[in-house]
Amino acid sequence: MPGRGGDERTETQPSSRNKRAEIVAVATEYFGDNGYEDTKWADVAAAVGLGPTALYHYFESKQQCLFEILVEAVEDARAEFLRSGQGEFAAVFPAVVRRSFERSDREARRARVLVAEQGLVRHPRRAPREEDARLRAFALLKEYEAGWRDLLAAGMEEGAIPAVDPDLLSRAVIGTYNSVWRWYRPDGRLGLDEVADFFVPRLLALAGLPE
Repeated sequence: MPGRGGDERTETQPSSRNKRAEIVAVATEYFGDNGYEDTKWADVAAAVGLGPTALYHYFESKQQCLFEILVEAVEDARAEFLRSGQGEFAAVFPAVVRRSFERSDREARRARVLVAEQGLVRHPRRAPREEDARLRAFALLKEYEAGWRDLLAAGMEEGAIPAVDPDLLSRAVIGTYNSVWRWYRPDGRLGLDEVADFFVPRLLALAGLPE
């Protein structure tokens, strides 16, 4: 885990923004490797050189940090989707699907956290900053899911894929894609290129578009 030991820290104090980003990065790795529930907030604090109570200067709780990770994950995925999702469906859809597997180790862990914990965004929180982060994550997630649905619906309108219920089809595509992050590990036996080579043609076939 990054930040353990703290032997190489300089005397220069990091800015609040940089420290916050460091906490998010370390928490992403802990949550991705060990699971959110099995990660102790105190361990994240130690990894970034803070006492447990000092974390509350940056985050209201471990759950707020989780929601911020989800916001970051969906913002990046949605931005990439918007960049790649313009043009004729037969060209765009395979590119979007292929690029969705192009992830750094940190992004892969973040995707794992998103898939494992996204259900929490449906439950309101009493703490103000937790609730604000939750609402942002929830809204972005709905927009991201709508983007897949609208892209598939456009493919149906073009006649590129068979006309079916776009909501059901998008759920099937997203669910199949998300299943990867439930088991994939950056240090595992398979690289993401191999995973993509297996899943991309099957996702295209699921949508009705052979590779």
